[in-house]
Amino acid sequence: MYNLMNRWMELEVLPAARHYGLGLIPWSPPNSGVLGSVLRKREQGGASRGASGRSAAVLARHQETIEAYERLCADLGEDPANVGPAWLLAQDGVTAPIVGPRTAAQLDGSLRAAAITLDADTLARLDELFPPPGPDGPKPAPEAYAW
Repeated sequence: MYNLMNRWMELEVLPAARHYGLGLIPWSPPNSGVLGSVLRKREQGGASRGASGRSAAVLARHQETIEAYERLCADLGEDPANVGPAWLLAQDGVTAPIVGPRTAAQLDGSLRAAAITLDADTLARLDELFPPPGPDGPKPAPEAYAW
């Protein structure tokens, strides 16, 4: 699993893959629906997957961040469900995210992600909202574990 909310792969797995010239194929870009317009869908009476179970607990803990993420995506004119995979595609070493569309519309959205180019300012804002792991910012292991 690798997505904006779960970036632990950046400590060891992603640097190792880059070092050995391997591509990474991460799964769950929408983090079980939490990064897939869950707040907008909830307002519209939907979002059953992103608003229940484990996702509900994640949403409760990170609601302000998710609100800011959905606003950023709206400012970009993009669906949050497409921005997450676009962010993954912007990461060096990621070959392609595994997506799991249930409908043709979701498949079309997933394809849209490949056409989205996130500029440096947007990538920096996403890093502010969803900081890389490590106590002092983005560093690969073992530096990220150092006090």
